[in-house]
Amino acid sequence: MAIIDFGGVKEEVITRDEFPMAKALEVLKNETIAVIGYGVQGPAQALNMKDNGFKVIVGQAKRFENDWERAMADGWVPGETLFDIEEAAQQGTIVQMLVSDAAQKAIWPAIKKCLKPGDALYFSHGFSIAYKDQTGVIPPDDVDIILVAPKGSGTSVRRNFLSGAGINSSFAVEQDYTGRARERCLAIGIAIGSGYLFPTTFQHEVYSDLTGERGVLMGALAGIMEAQYDVLREHGHSPSEAFNETVEELTESLIKLVAENGMDWMYTNCSATAQRGALDWKPRFKAAVLPVFKELYQRVASGVETERVLTACGALDYQEQLGKELAEMGNSEMWLAGKATRALRPKALAKEISASTKGVGGRGSN
Repeated sequence: MAIIDFGGVKEEVITRDEFPMAKALEVLKNETIAVIGYGVQGPAQALNMKDNGFKVIVGQAKRFENDWERAMADGWVPGETLFDIEEAAQQGTIVQMLVSDAAQKAIWPAIKKCLKPGDALYFSHGFSIAYKDQTGVIPPDDVDIILVAPKGSGTSVRRNFLSGAGINSSFAVEQDYTGRARERCLAIGIAIGSGYLFPTTFQHEVYSDLTGERGVLMGALAGIMEAQYDVLREHGHSPSEAFNETVEELTESLIKLVAENGMDWMYTNCSATAQRGALDWKPRFKAAVLPVFKELYQRVASGVETERVLTACGALDYQEQLGKELAEMGNSEMWLAGKATRALRPKALAKEISASTKGVGGRGSN
């Protein structure tokens, strides 16, 4: 365990030095890890653990043909390491619930029947447990309940593993029946390729995650991009110029400087004109969006956003409706301009990205 100063606040983190892979292998040497769901996080976590030498099996509903076929393409063998959901859950001593949040509610009765005393029930999102009154996911008292939540998509979890960088993850123990829950939790965190792990609770994880996804990470980012692009286009700028000034320069240049050494360092490495404008306008943007973020957090904490997810994502025609919404975004002028811009990137970079994501599962249907 290391104590790190985060801006004056000291926090506990677990690194690979404190909890090396050899220790994780020893802790889990008698465990069978059943990854339930081969959609978004499932492929990355399952493949990373398999590559690290852990005993892993996959549980996937056959009716979702794309996910089942992708699992086979990634080397999981039906009847040996690939099973239907209930069979995998019965075999597993650590059952990883990696289907979507709405799907967890749907399959929970079947999963619950498969749990044995001493098993560990693992999540990568606090949703089902934190909002148990809405999801109905109420585990028995004789199992460990643990969480490791990678701070990135399944694609990033796998890509960072292949590059050796790892990805930061939070961890939590909700119920310690065996007395080994924390040790099992940390071992799995290392097994899936975490660069370091920091403690949270199921509630804090889901509150921050739902706020972040709807906010800076996805919803706010997309909305701000669209707004700037539209203003530039309204004033006669070409699609190429508008897209490059809105998205390409951010994703291919500036955000990488932020990742390296922070926002102040990125500012230092930009022109004086850019620095001055950014420093002057940052407070105005913060003032504009702060009320929106306060409303967003309240909706998350009150369960309104959870109800929306369970109702919408649990609908029988959800995939069809989702496809329409994503197609509308993808076929907008802004993102068609983005497609053309990406095609003009250096070919060597395109090949590097393609190689690093080989075998990574995308968004699944379950």
